[in-house]
Amino acid sequence: MTKFQKLIKSIKHIIKQPSLVNLILDQNYIRKAEFQEKYPLLLSLPEVSLDDICNGNFLAEVDLFILDGGSLPTDLALLKTLAKGKNSYFEIGTWRGESVWNVAKEIEDCTTLNLSKAEMEAMGWNKKYAELHGILSKKNPKILHLEGNTKTFDFAGLNKTYDLIFIDGDHSYEMVKHDTEQVFKHLVHDNSIVVWHDYAYNPEKIRYEVFKAILDGTPKAFHKNLYHPQNTMCALFTTENYKTSSFQSPKTPEYLFKVNLESNKF
Repeated sequence: MTKFQKLIKSIKHIIKQPSLVNLILDQNYIRKAEFQEKYPLLLSLPEVSLDDICNGNFLAEVDLFILDGGSLPTDLALLKTLAKGKNSYFEIGTWRGESVWNVAKEIEDCTTLNLSKAEMEAMGWNKKYAELHGILSKKNPKILHLEGNTKTFDFAGLNKTYDLIFIDGDHSYEMVKHDTEQVFKHLVHDNSIVVWHDYAYNPEKIRYEVFKAILDGTPKAFHKNLYHPQNTMCALFTTENYKTSSFQSPKTPEYLFKVNLESNKF
């Protein structure tokens, strides 16, 4: 099939189902080009090692399902490490509840916000997918599960700031930007730490739609406080000053992680 024939075939499919054009517009290289139009001198956040974040040899034990849509073990370990010595945690986006479950081993005051099952089903989402939200975290009665859409949720009504905040909801540009703005407007105090999931598709591939939303939603004065924890898919805001390195892809490995797996019936 020639390129012209492919073009004609593609146009026919797009005419039948116009939403297919989003598959093109959402390509990461297109998002990267859009990102560079606004931030031509910035291709990534400075990187900080997990050893430097924990101020020693990085060591953490986490529980996870290892299923689709979950976090890397290092993502969960990062959150659990940052939670040490903190008193409160708030997250946007519960999914199965692995993140808040692990953080709750360090922090008693944990809150997670997610769409209600009814709203997810009303949006046409798979019923079982909706039912699986919080399947792990709801086993801990101390974790507060809030239901709501961050588009309309009254963050100010919480009347509270948090030590550690995790943003892992809708990953579209519009919603990451919105959630970030709400967090910095209503939930942070002078020493709060904010973590975003899916800043990267993997530790070596930045997700530019999310990256742009993080920058656009975070007050410019705080851009200097943004980092990419190495070996994770996360971005990090903290007032801590870390030794940093430049992002590289492909990257020469600096750390070899030891992983001991133990399965337990759920």
